[in-house]
Amino acid sequence: MVDDDDVLGFIDLIFDELPVDEMSRRANDFYEQMDMRRTTRHFSSRGVPRELIELAIKTASTAPSGAHLQPWTFVAISNEVLQKRIRDAAEKKESQFYENRVPEAWSEVLRPLGTDHIKAHLTDAPWVIVLFRQSKRIRPNGEMGPTYYSQESCGIAAGLFIAAVHNMGLTTLTHTPSPMGFLRDILNRPDHEHAMLVMPVGYPADDAKIPEISRKELADISYFIE
Repeated sequence: MVDDDDVLGFIDLIFDELPVDEMSRRANDFYEQMDMRRTTRHFSSRGVPRELIELAIKTASTAPSGAHLQPWTFVAISNEVLQKRIRDAAEKKESQFYENRVPEAWSEVLRPLGTDHIKAHLTDAPWVIVLFRQSKRIRPNGEMGPTYYSQESCGIAAGLFIAAVHNMGLTTLTHTPSPMGFLRDILNRPDHEHAMLVMPVGYPADDAKIPEISRKELADISYFIE
């Protein structure tokens, strides 16, 4: 039996129903906006106010999460010395990965994108945000306990962060240096936090380039059962 003292209080859901045509207009507007989103590795060093990064993180934190544990920590870095340390360590790890560990199946899809171990975006962008996944939490009794569906929860939060960054008129890149344990050490995070994504944020460089790619059609990514 659940102890009533352990149950949250519940409040009424605030839900303003919209006419279908307004729903359609909003859905199309948002899709068209997000369809313009592109990932670039070419960033301007032009400054971005901290307030904008804070708002993107707050937006990300509206994501649903397993048992509402919100198992994420966003570490936002604008310190140039620290960004250089991260870049140096990432390039060392990535060089080893590209030279010795990258599987051929992975290499064949990376090759057309022109990616390599040089990670200038980590020092060019005015902000670098590292998303850490929390695998444990502090329980009410002071002991450490597990979190639940932390990978999925942080993935949803990352998507909202990316959408928020694009919505405000900036750009970002999802970078996953392999392996990522060095980020915990450099950023002095606890053992139960695991680096999941590195996301530089800023304005694109004046000469920024993007791969000439297309997205899959709806029929290729969905299956409707009615």
